[in-house]
Amino acid sequence: MEKSHKLVLIVTLSISFAIFIALALFCIYRRKGSKKDDKEASFEHKEKGVQEMEMNGDLIRFDGGEDLTCVDILDAPGEVIGKSSYGTLYRANLLKNGSVVCLRFLRPTCTEKVQDLMPVVQLLGSIRHPNLVPICGFYSGSRGEKLLVHPFYGRGNLAQFIKDGKDECHKWRVISRISIGIARGLDHLHTGLQKPIIHGNLKAKNILLDQNLHPFVSDFGLHAFLNPAATKEMLERAAIEGYKAPEIISMEDMNELTDIYNLGLILLELLTGKEPVNNKANPDQDSYLATSLRNAILDHRISDLYHPDILLDENNGNGSLIINEDRVLGFFQLAMACCSPSPSLRPNIKQICRKLEEI
Repeated sequence: MEKSHKLVLIVTLSISFAIFIALALFCIYRRKGSKKDDKEASFEHKEKGVQEMEMNGDLIRFDGGEDLTCVDILDAPGEVIGKSSYGTLYRANLLKNGSVVCLRFLRPTCTEKVQDLMPVVQLLGSIRHPNLVPICGFYSGSRGEKLLVHPFYGRGNLAQFIKDGKDECHKWRVISRISIGIARGLDHLHTGLQKPIIHGNLKAKNILLDQNLHPFVSDFGLHAFLNPAATKEMLERAAIEGYKAPEIISMEDMNELTDIYNLGLILLELLTGKEPVNNKANPDQDSYLATSLRNAILDHRISDLYHPDILLDENNGNGSLIINEDRVLGFFQLAMACCSPSPSLRPNIKQICRKLEEI
């Protein structure tokens, strides 16, 4: 009888212990599951927060724009200084510190989605060179609007500088310094990075000048922000203005040598003081300026190849000829080589930089 009671007690304790172990394991499992749910809920909340941040707009800052805020950009009084089919350029005064910047507004209907643009933004925002306009900040708003923040340069663009026709734009040392600066900036884009960056819209309007006439290449890679319809309009505009290499049919045809073609036109503009306006009836032909200068060579009209004031004395203005005409003609020959209708005959940017420095 006593043995029977002991057996019942042992069985009861064993069952109780087994139930206790089972309950303990169940509680541990539930606790782990609860933590996992909490982590997943936290992750979902974080993801939702990122989405809300993107929807509400945010500002990415790069070197030179560390102190920028969304309020600075959106509340800055602005003056329109340029327009295109895909955006508007503003001269803006930052109220916080009184500094002046350029704000480039890109129309939502002309740009890709902000998620697709982030690699481009990070790449272009990281580029720094003494002859390239830096991106100091990038803002994306809730309605798809996008703003690029750049420094402001007081002398405006090269096209206006040439058009004004003041004495400075006919000085050989100014022409040489501006040309070398543009070439060095393009050299960095083509050879100084892990992968070449094609400018895609190089023209005199996209060369900015500071008060010392130091050149800065702007708008490089801007076509990467635009959707196919907007890039097509950009290409059509370039053709009308005379900045379209004859081999280009679509933006996909652009490469380093098409940038070289446009660089050659800019060199010719500096040398002649003329615009590279193309024949609007034949926008796929060679540049009007390059063609007219080739005809001038055939007709032995050497005086048409450069502005006559380039050869004048820059120091005392007495009209003496001190610049060797051979140097000017060497510059002209280099520019024309860049504008060759055959891409394979155009020099590369390293050769151009070396030749400009020799001249």
